[in-house]
Amino acid sequence: MTGLPVDARTDVDARTDVDTDTVADLVLRADRAWIDGAFRPAAVVVRDGRVDDVLPADAVVRTRDDRTVPDGQVLLPGLVDTHVHVNEPGRTEWEGFASATRAAALGGVTTIIDMPLNSIPATTTVEALAVKRASAEGRVAVDVGFWGGAVPDNAGSLGALHDAGVFGFKCFTAPSGVDEFPHLDADQLRAAIEEVARIDALLIVHAEDPEFLVDHDALGGHYEDFLATRPVDAERSAIARVIDGARATGARVHILHLSDAGAIPMIRAAKDDGVRITVETCPHYLSFESGTIPDGATEYKCCPPIRDDANRDALWAGVLDGTIDMVVSDHSPSTADLKVDDWGLAWGGIAGLQVGFRAVWTEALRRGVPLEALLPLFTTGPAALVGFADRGVIAPGALAHFAVFDPSATAVIDVAGLAHRNPVSAFAGLEARGRVTETWLRGRLVVSTASGVTAVEGQLVDRPGRVPETAAVTETRL
Repeated sequence: MTGLPVDARTDVDARTDVDTDTVADLVLRADRAWIDGAFRPAAVVVRDGRVDDVLPADAVVRTRDDRTVPDGQVLLPGLVDTHVHVNEPGRTEWEGFASATRAAALGGVTTIIDMPLNSIPATTTVEALAVKRASAEGRVAVDVGFWGGAVPDNAGSLGALHDAGVFGFKCFTAPSGVDEFPHLDADQLRAAIEEVARIDALLIVHAEDPEFLVDHDALGGHYEDFLATRPVDAERSAIARVIDGARATGARVHILHLSDAGAIPMIRAAKDDGVRITVETCPHYLSFESGTIPDGATEYKCCPPIRDDANRDALWAGVLDGTIDMVVSDHSPSTADLKVDDWGLAWGGIAGLQVGFRAVWTEALRRGVPLEALLPLFTTGPAALVGFADRGVIAPGALAHFAVFDPSATAVIDVAGLAHRNPVSAFAGLEARGRVTETWLRGRLVVSTASGVTAVEGQLVDRPGRVPETAAVTETRL
């Protein structure tokens, strides 16, 4: 509902003759707001935590709070990151809900979906989901949802976990790296695909075929020796198997952290054939290439691995032609002591939740790619994956989750200054373009780098269409 035409900056709380039912809680005005897939001037009107209307930038609106985005900055919907390893409970020294969600808020990310592994217990049962929710309750700075896991031990019982509110099920086709989350062999993968088809769920797949992986222990300090242990055929074989299963069953499937651009043609062909498949890639695959990774710099180690520059170019082509549906962080941190300088022994995972959007924007600028081309990959793409129609957009009825972004700012990333629990990241030292200057949740300012005021509010969320069993709301200072 649009407010009556009075001075938008009137202090309505000091007046006794104002019908507060017609007063907005907030108006955010911007010369460049991301509306309907393009930048345009707008006044975004917020009531009760949601966008009430989108009006011309100079519209007169009754409101309790009227703010203007600074010149040169843009108003974006809050970013959505569907691939975050929070690691709590059980490995909280690696990250944890407090630090992970604080990092998300500082990076303009207003919704994350937590992965089911690296926490103990892994989220493979209804009981384990309850433990994870209890760990997060009251401690989240942004909205948090949860993936479930598909492992050999819970085959045939995914329905109960789905009913409990998880957004879908993650599985590995090769060893995951942690004992409490075993991978599925070829027959078990097919059974899981059939099961998610029956319950109309979503299977998200770490796709590497172990038959093509090279067993190893210590490898030394040369990155190319590690890269050779995880060849492109491992990804291509596993992705082909996932596509075959989805084609045969009608299941909905998603390929996680695509690193091999050579798999893009088969994914594009499957989409053209009507297979219900989506695919993501990650900031580190778009930002880095194997030829510039220093010896012993195991902060760059991840699986599947960062490949060569030609592959990076082809990934960017897949991003820009729409085959790749989203870019998400795969934030997978660890303590510094696990990042030893041997590529075979170091923990594999890259921490990038707070800085991934900036890193991709930096590379996009180098390539002449406009901001408009990136935004769906960080907003509507991941939101659609998990069924959120009211996130990742600025539109009437959407949640009032926003990020204010200065695309021309420049700063060298200092990992010691990030909110990540451990100062270890492949993005350390990157001269990054762009800066998130404000983050808003439900119409409340939760991060402001300009003033240093950083109130925080977050909720636990379930799969859309299901009434949440629990919700966490907290208000603190970062």
